[in-house]
Amino acid sequence: MPSMRTVRTPRPARTPRPRRLVLAAAASLAASLTLLAPAVAAPGPAVVPANASDAPLREVMFVGNNWDGTADVIASRGDFHRIGRVNVIPDKEERLREIYLNPVKLAFFLGVRSGPGEGHDQFVDDMYATPDGGAMVVSRPSFADVVSIDLRTGRINWRFPVAGYRSDHMAVSPDGTRVAVSASTANTVHVLDISTGRELGSFKTGDKPHENVFTADGRLWNMSIGEVTTALDAPWLDWTKGDRKITVVDATTFETVRVIDMRSRLDAFGRDDLSDAVRPLVFTPDEKKLYFQVSFLNGFLEYDVDGDRITRLKALPGNPATDPDRTTWVNDSRHHGLSISPDGSKLCVAGTMDDYATVVDRATLAQGPLVPTSKPYWATVSGDGKACVVSESGADRVSAIDFATGQRVASVPVGDHPQRVRLARVPSDWTGTTAN
Repeated sequence: MPSMRTVRTPRPARTPRPRRLVLAAAASLAASLTLLAPAVAAPGPAVVPANASDAPLREVMFVGNNWDGTADVIASRGDFHRIGRVNVIPDKEERLREIYLNPVKLAFFLGVRSGPGEGHDQFVDDMYATPDGGAMVVSRPSFADVVSIDLRTGRINWRFPVAGYRSDHMAVSPDGTRVAVSASTANTVHVLDISTGRELGSFKTGDKPHENVFTADGRLWNMSIGEVTTALDAPWLDWTKGDRKITVVDATTFETVRVIDMRSRLDAFGRDDLSDAVRPLVFTPDEKKLYFQVSFLNGFLEYDVDGDRITRLKALPGNPATDPDRTTWVNDSRHHGLSISPDGSKLCVAGTMDDYATVVDRATLAQGPLVPTSKPYWATVSGDGKACVVSESGADRVSAIDFATGQRVASVPVGDHPQRVRLARVPSDWTGTTAN
């Protein structure tokens, strides 16, 4: 295993992060202006997308370049070479004009920039392909919406403004026909028809809904993470972060079937010092166990779904070069990114603030090599299931780490500040005609 002192890699020059005091002030301004705003933004009309190509589909990966407002399309295996690039904000001027003419929208827009955006606008958080492969569906936090972009023309097929003022993580149903999106300032999840943008239903969550996961038993899980941009990060101030919980609903009726408050489960496990803000999580193939990260923790926990209890914790190494001041950790994320191999035997962890990624044996929790990566922000699985793919937001690249050896096997440059990486299918003859 390499020395931890060799892990931190140089980062390209970037706009300096604003001080947490500025973030708190922006959050306070946004909160006060909420009183003047309507509770829910009315969704725009859905427009049926243009007909997709009849060409057969091929598997790719979408990489969302959050600060660029682009999404790279790369190969899903092998050398992961870049195929094309999609502009996900073709309507940028129109959206900005709307925002600048509305003082409340402008306050939240600037709040996103100074808070979770680290001084940048957030133009793409999550993205998926439509079942026919003809369009990319994208959540755009700074524009508080979800759009469908035609991969042939680059034009917007439909746009859905979410409730409140920021859109976040998404998830697609197992059959690919529905997409769930978190409206983080409205404590709401919308479920949309992925082809038309028509809202099929919604449900309420805890404070600041974040990740969504559909499960094979017909349920939809949402994890709310509370306030992550305040400077109140000391363990004894954890109560100020808001109402954080896992909300599980029936994926058809959207009725709540279960609520899990990890606070009591963590206390019973003997870790009342840990945050109960559940960040990325993954289920085992049989959905009997889940593994999850929480704010401020360099590691992850194991949860028995049927037994409703936390069973194990894996603490991963801290990088000696990581600033111990918790207020410097991006959006409370010490580690943010988790994936599991198709056979359920290996976990892959993105050590965001510690600048590494590592593969962990699920049975023994033994960690593999600490692979140097620059601010890794997400982890997923390659198309052939052989590698963990992490986005290196600090180096503007995507790297693949072999599940078997724990070593890096490929890297590919992408756009500015890559975050979410998703498997997708596009027409086999698509060559990136919407590229910038």
